[in-house]
Amino acid sequence: MPRPILVTVHGAALRHNLDRARRAALDSRVWAVVKANAYGHGIERVFEHFRAADGFALLDLDEAERVRALGWRGPILLLEGVFEARDLELCSRLGLWHAVHCDAQIDMLAAHKTQVPQRVFLKMNSGMNRLGFAPERFRSAWTRLNALPQVDEISLMTHLSDADGPRGIAHQTEVFERVTQDLPGERSVANSAATLRHAGQTRADWVRPGIMLYGGVPDFPEHDAAHWQLQPAMTLSTRLIGVQTLKAGDTIGYGSSFTAEGPLRIGIAAVGYADGYPRHCTTGTPVLVDGVRTRMVGRVSMDMITVDLTPVPQAGFGSEVTLWGRASAGAELPIDEVARAAGTVGYELMCAVARRVPVAGD
Repeated sequence: MPRPILVTVHGAALRHNLDRARRAALDSRVWAVVKANAYGHGIERVFEHFRAADGFALLDLDEAERVRALGWRGPILLLEGVFEARDLELCSRLGLWHAVHCDAQIDMLAAHKTQVPQRVFLKMNSGMNRLGFAPERFRSAWTRLNALPQVDEISLMTHLSDADGPRGIAHQTEVFERVTQDLPGERSVANSAATLRHAGQTRADWVRPGIMLYGGVPDFPEHDAAHWQLQPAMTLSTRLIGVQTLKAGDTIGYGSSFTAEGPLRIGIAAVGYADGYPRHCTTGTPVLVDGVRTRMVGRVSMDMITVDLTPVPQAGFGSEVTLWGRASAGAELPIDEVARAAGTVGYELMCAVARRVPVAGD
């Protein structure tokens, strides 16, 4: 029998979350962001559930090829553009749209020999200070692109740094709108946080939801999934493979980091940091056993964790353990809660599930 750990990708939740993004986007078209192998869910597993999107946005040419191989004939956007000149050949062959965020990418386009002009998204650095042209250089970059026969339509985009927090988006959208106000072309501004929190406050033809499509919350813990009407699209589950009964003073695991204050029954679950469960989770991290909320105790090991069975006295060998997502009985454990206990974000947990963990869809 294989080790009883499994990732389950919930198709109905993916469809629900995409519909939620479309409703929040008002009249804007929706990119389904499937970078990082669809945030760890698998492009091939999510594709059918995201067919209702207006386009797919991603980073890697390999991922773009996979989406085309699945039969998608609509728009595909490379969010970071091309990384070397020969990438443009594949853009031409696959009909990819791509971001342009620096002079080197314009130079590549100018030297590219093609019979079919390409659709590009010119990116402004409106305050994120990662990729994009500074506002004072944006119009000159647009002028240069517009003069190239290799370029067809130029769309305009930026990325928001504080859409999930109290600073908001006005300091960036004001710059973006002022600089681009008389330039032609479609606009793309909103990520998940802006789509949910600032609907209607940006002039945009496209929104780019990512984490919300998978049931993650961009502004957790201020809001949770229920607040935004999102459903978990990934469940990481395993089973108990052992039970121990401790007495007062007994310790657990490496470093003896947890000491029982009295009689305590613990379960040993087949999951650890080699599976992608975060090693930085500590005593108190929430876990579901047979659908009942309890806590992890002690350290995370490479292949095992230990959980407090006090709230579930009936649990034993073979009992279901839900690390995040939805238990068989219907109870849910938001991935964002687990991520917070590990000092990280749900995005990382989704993307970090190890290859040795089997994945299934429902």
